[in-house]
Parts: sequence; C-alpha cells; structure tokens
Amino acid sequence: MLTNSFFRTLSHLADLCESVGLKDYMDVMYVITVIERIVPVSDEHVKVTEEKFDGVEVVVYQPKHQDRDADLRRAVIYLHGGGWCLGSSRMSPYDLLARKIVTELDAVVLSVEYRLAPAHHFPVPYEDVYRVVKHFLQKGVLAQYSVDPERVAVSGDSAGGNLAAAVSQQLQKEPGQQIKLRAQALLYPVLQALDLKTPSYQQNQDMPILPRTLMVRFWSEYFTSNKALFRAMMANAHNSPESSRLLKFVNWSAFLPESYHKEYNYTAPAVTQGVDEKVFGMDRPSQSLADPRASPLLVPDADLHSLPKAYILTCEYDVLRDDGIMYATRLRAAGVEVTHQHYDTGFHGALMFTVWPTDFLIACRMTDNYIKWLKENL
Repeated sequence: MLTNSFFRTLSHLADLCESVGLKDYMDVMYVITVIERIVPVSDEHVKVTEEKFDGVEVVVYQPKHQDRDADLRRAVIYLHGGGWCLGSSRMSPYDLLARKIVTELDAVVLSVEYRLAPAHHFPVPYEDVYRVVKHFLQKGVLAQYSVDPERVAVSGDSAGGNLAAAVSQQLQKEPGQQIKLRAQALLYPVLQALDLKTPSYQQNQDMPILPRTLMVRFWSEYFTSNKALFRAMMANAHNSPESSRLLKFVNWSAFLPESYHKEYNYTAPAVTQGVDEKVFGMDRPSQSLADPRASPLLVPDADLHSLPKAYILTCEYDVLRDDGIMYATRLRAAGVEVTHQHYDTGFHGALMFTVWPTDFLIACRMTDNYIKWLKENL
C-alpha cells in the first residue's frame, strides 16, 4: 500500500534526522501537514473567515445565504487530530469535512488552530481549545453567528477527540457557565496515557498510519521533549504511585466487552516508585499523567453522569480502539446517552482519506454516518 509506505519511509527519515542531530522527529513528520495544507476560501455555498477567539486562531465556516426569518443554526466546534504535534484546521480533508457539515446541516463550523507540541506542551493545546469554546459560548458571540445556544456540539478526531472529551468534562465544572454543550462527537479518540498495552495497542502495534511507537511518541512529546519519558512509556513503566491510583478507570478487563479481549490477559502496568521529575524533564510528571484534561478516561464516575450525549467512533485496526470502547462503556454506566459506532474494517485516520488519489470508500461511509448522527442529535 503506497500510503503505508510513505508514512513508514517518512518516519524512518525522521528517526534518522533526529539521531544525527539534523532535525527533530516531529519537525520532519510535520511534512504530512504541509502537504495537505490549503488556504480556506469562500465558495458559492460557504462563507469562510479566519478570526481570533480570545487570542486563538479559528477558521469559521458559515452558510453563505440565510433568510432573515430563518431559524437559528446549529454549530459544531471541530478540533483536528495529529497527536497534538501535527495537523491543522487548514488541511484539505478538514476543510472538506467542515464544508460538508455546513451544507448538509445548515450549520456553523468553528475549526480551531490550537498551538502544537513539542513547541507547546500540555496543557497549552487544551487551554487554547478551552478558551475558544468559552469565548464562543457567550450569548453575544452566538448571536453574531446566528447560532442556537441549545444546539452547539464539540467534536474532534484522534487527539482532537481527546480535546473534545476533555473540554466537555471541564465545561460542566465551570461555575456560572450558562450555555451548555448539546453533544460531543469523538472520532477514534485517544483518551488515556496510563496503560499503553491494552489489547488494541498490542494487536495493532505495527498497523499503518498509527503504530504503537508513534502513538507513544505523541504522548511523550505532548508532555515533554525529554526522551526518558518516551522510553518509559514504551515499556509501559511510566506510572507513579499517584497515577497508579487511577488505573482502575482504565482497567480493560472490566470495561472492554469479552470479544475485544482476544488472546490477551490483563496485567496491571508497572508502578515506579519515586519518579524523578528531572529525569522526565517535566514539572510534576505524575500530575500531568493523572490529569483528566490530558486523559479524559481518568475522571471518576460521579463526573460523567451530567455530560452531553456522545457519539464515539472506533476502528478495529487502531491502537486507540479500546480507549473509545472503554469510554463508551463508562459513559453508558453513568447514564449518558451514547451512540458507539465500530468499524470492523476501519483503521486509524480513515476519515482523512477523502481527497483524491487517496479517497477511500470507508472514509465516505464514516463521514456520512457521522453527519447523519449530528443531523439527528444536534
């Protein structure tokens, strides 16, 4: 498969450049973003503007024509994927998806250009997104875009799904927050950093697009550029006594249906006593690993029941499959309305393959089902 060959070759080149000191690994991998980057412009159906919300860049997509007596519109705040290190709201597949949502739902789409690691480690990307959501969910701002305050959703794929879930959780804790999110749509989301040897991490460790090594690197770069954390996470030996208390929330033997256990047996991740902050190059690494703003799956059950209805898309051939399934299980147990759509032939990043020459049928099917859910639930 040419796509797989390209990704693997680029990854090998990035490793080589970093090993000889020419360029950082993620700087080389950023080529993927550059290749797909476009300048979003208005067309006959969609008005596109680039703005700043509370200092954060956003691309706003709106229907071009609206009758004065028309009803207020729905809105989707979309957060792109890319492991917090790659990606952009200005990439061609995200531009196409935003336009499709606008035209099929008569909705406003807000695509957020949050800052990326490793230049900006956690919690900066999360904080950028949260500021945008808080700014948008003001009555005056919603009125400016003719948006119904009761019909706003947050959505994202991969790392964007992580940010969408985290924002949904934190917004409900915000004192005095009058306008609430109606829905959250999480597309093959990454939701926890404590156990990186779930069945899906093991089964799909060498899968194209997102092998285990790359996902672990994304996690480590989100927190720090120190490679000591990457090595510890690769061995699944990065938990401290502090984060280990939260392992019960990611215990896949409890939250995964039996059919997903496959031939794997649960073994709790190793706990390292006295994690040295200087070794990992982080301020309080155990706190970051245990922070639900980074790993939304770590919140206690009591914080789940008031969350908005959820759409969770998972793929069989994806290291992140089990994160999404475990979250769906826990949300349902907490009484949240959940639609879980699993693709037996799906792979991580499939939604990005909508542009010729890599326009795949499964990407079209995923997109259509996702938009159908938004149409019926937002």
